[in-house]
Amino acid sequence: MQKQTVDYGKVAVFLGGHSAEREISLNSGQAVLAALLRQNIDAVAIDPQQNLLEQIQQHKPNRVFIALHGRGGEDGLIQGFLDTLGLPYTGSGVLGSAIGMDKWRCKQIWQSMGLPTPKAMMIDERTDLTEVLQSLGLPLMIKPPHEGSSVGMSRVDKAHDLPAALAVARAHDAVILAEQFIHGAEYTASLLQTRALPLIRLQTPHSFYDYQAKYHDKTTQYHCPCGLPVALETSLQTMAQQAFVAVGGHGWGRVDFMLDEQQQPWLLEINTSPGMTDHSLVPMAAKAVGLDFDALVLQILANTL
Repeated sequence: MQKQTVDYGKVAVFLGGHSAEREISLNSGQAVLAALLRQNIDAVAIDPQQNLLEQIQQHKPNRVFIALHGRGGEDGLIQGFLDTLGLPYTGSGVLGSAIGMDKWRCKQIWQSMGLPTPKAMMIDERTDLTEVLQSLGLPLMIKPPHEGSSVGMSRVDKAHDLPAALAVARAHDAVILAEQFIHGAEYTASLLQTRALPLIRLQTPHSFYDYQAKYHDKTTQYHCPCGLPVALETSLQTMAQQAFVAVGGHGWGRVDFMLDEQQQPWLLEINTSPGMTDHSLVPMAAKAVGLDFDALVLQILANTL
């Protein structure tokens, strides 16, 4: 157990919540809580799923480590609540969280700044699907734009599979994002304060890096170092930082992107409250620069001071 010289007061770790990523958030939050307790920090777990205000009144925290993922925890809602209470918290504020959770508006901002992102269209019940196929081609990705962890996502390789993919996405969102499929390798850039950590290349036998590949499939491989030339990796880290800041992200987070067969990058999305288990991507990148899990948790928490 390490003795901390900084007085953080009581730290509430927000975990669980209402979203489709609840189980992942519970794992992240418990890992963060354990790291804080190991370092002799007064910390308590709070699950916003029920009686949130009562729990805050009971525990009287001085600051909050947000380990919530998805809607209600990563979309600006809990950030606005904490702002109203005057409680400092980890990660991005209301604006960055809200835009980061909205894949469509995130893409629009990137496009306006000349940052590369795959071509996309929004789909509702009035959309002519023939126009979607003509514009984006096949294969394409179908996504609920307000979900994370690849929840509700499908790759469509044949036109007759499109309605089924739309039905899967519609179960999670009122609107649907159709996106051009990029052939190539997937990477993620972890950001810690103003620093971009080493890139991780993700490799899966699945047709894309889906929920199963992320959390259950033991065949998924993570390459860090990622194997790219130093100059290219540095330029991609800079792009990721620009993309994160462009939508109001700060503190810490993750930017996911593809690198096609011509080495052209394509931004996919950002995460303003990434996974924080001992095998998650941000801790993996931090470990590559000698930052262990406990030290990483403290660096993220330090932004609340």
